[in-house]
Amino acid sequence: MTAAVLTPAALDTLRAATPGTRTTVHFNHAGASLPSAATLDAIHAHLRREAELGPMEAGVAARAQTGEARQLAARLLNAQPDEIALTGGNSPGWGAAFAALGPWRAGDRILVGRHEWGGNLAAMRLAAQPAGVRIETIPSDDSGCVDPAALQSMLDERVRLIALTWLPANGGLINPAAAIGRVSRAAGVPYFIDAAQAVGQLPIDVADVGCDVLSGAGRKALRGPRGTGLLYVRRDFLPRLTPAFVDTYSAPLDADGRPQLRDDAARFESAEASLALRCGLANALREALDIGLDAIRARIDTIAQTLRHELAAIDGIEVLDQGRDRSGLVSFNLAGHDAADLQRALAAQGIIIGSNGVPYTPLDMNARGLAQIARASVSYLTRDDEIDRLLGALRALSRRGA
Repeated sequence: MTAAVLTPAALDTLRAATPGTRTTVHFNHAGASLPSAATLDAIHAHLRREAELGPMEAGVAARAQTGEARQLAARLLNAQPDEIALTGGNSPGWGAAFAALGPWRAGDRILVGRHEWGGNLAAMRLAAQPAGVRIETIPSDDSGCVDPAALQSMLDERVRLIALTWLPANGGLINPAAAIGRVSRAAGVPYFIDAAQAVGQLPIDVADVGCDVLSGAGRKALRGPRGTGLLYVRRDFLPRLTPAFVDTYSAPLDADGRPQLRDDAARFESAEASLALRCGLANALREALDIGLDAIRARIDTIAQTLRHELAAIDGIEVLDQGRDRSGLVSFNLAGHDAADLQRALAAQGIIIGSNGVPYTPLDMNARGLAQIARASVSYLTRDDEIDRLLGALRALSRRGA
């Protein structure tokens, strides 16, 4: 399936191959999307091999299949396979790369976007702040996006890292990752991107974006299994990173008993990994590439724009998305309804949304005076009748609360 546009017939085929579309109205693809039957089959097939051959022997038998995930991830990001590590998720990958940057010194500065993921901030504060490192927020422009010009004005010789969450977890904004990359490259400052929501939703070219490290999740737009992720490390940047944890796979001992770090991004991998999940990830990557990221992006954009427009017309709903370009994450609040309570009320009707509090994106939530948001995130699988069902349920709740 290589068409530039996802046709209704293609969508029907994709939905028919996705068991979850028959049992739920799913608007939490940004939390975790619905895997295809083929992805599930790939996982189950390897588990059967483990049961029949033994887990270690099954790992040898599946080496080519699981190794394909690295090749496909490289294609997805326009990277080289040796620049890709297969991780247990977005946060494990991002955190491992960050931990490898040290040691930190008093007076060092880390510059972050206002939308930085709370888990990344926790890692920074735990590891770097005790050493006297300052974590500073890059101002946003009038659209809410991180402002490259403001970043430029903050740079000096003390800046050790620029970190950006590309698509924030609390709404539809898409940050200007490539523009931030141009500033970081010119200054020679390491640039980390959290692309948990971008991988599988946007076409990504790491060379164009200009990042040194990019992390992504398998379970979100890629529709892969939970417990999988991708970590890109630019080849020339890799020597600057010494992992905080290694094992016999990432740093085998030489004849003299000295650890020899791998010379590829797999220095961030471990001998202990779920090969069954990697088989599933390989299938999910293959499916995304077969559909085409341009087609995926176009369909998600169309669906999300429709949903935002219709939500804004419902009494009591405030759509909270910012930015010029927007993603498939649609954030809103309904007057008189706590976001978590709203999530539960919809779930009782078989409609699944997400809800986020301040810890997910604390800098942005606090800057905007938001204590919570409800989030309806769409996929290319989302159909008009599902949107109608969500809107109908929200209208009824709005009337009931009026």
